[in-house]
Formats: sequence, C-alpha cells, structure tokens
Amino acid sequence: MTLSHDIADYPEGIVLAVDKPYRWTSADVIRKLKFAAIKHFGKKNLKVGHAGTLDPLATGVLLVCIGNACKRAQELQDHDKEYIARIRFGATTPSYDLEKDVDRTFPYTHITADAVRAALPAFLGEQEQVAPLFSAKSVDGVRAYELARKLYRSGRSAELDAAALENLHRNRICISELELLDFIPAGNVIGPRVARDSGESLPSGTNASSRIHVADTSALGLPEAVIRIACSKGTYIRAFARDLGEALDSGAHLAGLIRSRSGDFVLDKALSMEQALALL
Repeated sequence: MTLSHDIADYPEGIVLAVDKPYRWTSADVIRKLKFAAIKHFGKKNLKVGHAGTLDPLATGVLLVCIGNACKRAQELQDHDKEYIARIRFGATTPSYDLEKDVDRTFPYTHITADAVRAALPAFLGEQEQVAPLFSAKSVDGVRAYELARKLYRSGRSAELDAAALENLHRNRICISELELLDFIPAGNVIGPRVARDSGESLPSGTNASSRIHVADTSALGLPEAVIRIACSKGTYIRAFARDLGEALDSGAHLAGLIRSRSGDFVLDKALSMEQALALL
C-alpha cells in the first residue's frame, strides 16, 4: 500500500490503526507520525490526532486521524473497545498500574481461577465506575493526573483516595463481555507485559524512557489473571482491576494491557510504527 503525496486525494482524510508501542505515550505516536505526514504531503498545517488515548504502558490499537479524518475522531472514539488485561492480585499502586510503585499489600492465597471466574459476572452490564486519579479525566478543567501527580510528588499520596472520591465523578459505562483467558497461580514469576512482547523501543527525539517509570512487581510471585474485556467508551481497565481486587477481598493492579479492538479496527490488522512511517 502507498499513499499519494496530495492530501486532496483523501477528501475524507486517512485513519490509520497503529499498534502503539510499549512505553510510548499516545502523544509520542502522534508527534512522530505528524512530522512524517507533514513532510509526505508537503502541508505544514496538516491536522493529525488520535481517537482515544492509550496509557504509556499499554499497547494495541490506537486510531490515528490525518487531515479531514480528525473531524471523525469523536465518532471513532465513541465506539466499543476490547482489551486483554493482565491483573495482578495482592498489591495495589496509586496509579492502579505499574507507573507507580506498590503502596499496599493484601492477602491473596485465597484467590484462584474459580474465584476470579465467579466474580466476573457481577461486573457485566451498565454500571458506574470511578475513574483513576492518574487519568486524563478533567476535574474542574484540570486533568486528574495533574492533581494526582502533584499530591504524589509532594509526599501527600495518602490523600489520593480521598481526593478521588471528592473530585472525580462516576462514569456510566457498560461491560458487555468478560472472559478469563488464563490464570497464573501465586509463586510463578511472570514478566511485566501481557500476552506478547511489544518491545521497549522509544521514539527518537523524545525522553520517554526517563519520563515513564515502570515498577517491577513480577518478582513478588503474586497470582495473576488474564482477562478479555469488551466494553463501552470511557471504561478504565485500571479501575476495573482495582474493583476486581476489592471484590475478591484483596487488592489488585494492572500488570499489562493490550487494546485488541477499537470499533471495527482490530489488532491483527493494525500497523506497526515502522509500517505506518513507511506509508508516509
């Protein structure tokens, strides 16, 4: 596949489904592809954006909109999603994933595959979900992660839960499908990424590796569940991990995440960054 060098040949714009690399932010992807697109099409004011952000430690389908496709970004973002999540029980972090170190530990010997499977049906259907503080959700015009990181850096991390309850509104979400794909019992040491090795390459010209901390909780030997989740827009999988841990009388955090589908765009047909750049 090749692209014309005239953006006018694409009156509806271009949508690229890109497999976001591990430890890249969504902004890293857009920055690199926008530079390439501007050079390819020779248009300095070319619009390039994404339809639904992915956390730095997640991989999978990120929809990149070029040109007039940016007008469809909200429509594309509103579509249902599917994720493959690795949830680690027995410990929590302030961010509910590996961007922050463990802050509390919990009993976990009672957590089995059958216990996880039995807990999942309660999460199906429409429900209210409290967004994580370390998220892009806006609170009175301020991104929630800005508030959270300010408290965390100032040593006031104990206020995080209270701040979340006080400031974050509940999202109305719907989880349509939940499937336990795998369960790793306690005592097994598993690497930090879920399902497949996404690599740790970083975009040239950025300082992503120094900005994004990755805690290593794999050596704790905690039990893990790999779960497929089909859900509506606005669903925070980190918050699902938190809530599932609580439902099992323990704590939990997200140890790996892949977005396997966004609307009709599936991971198997997504482009690597190298393939996307080759088009441009």
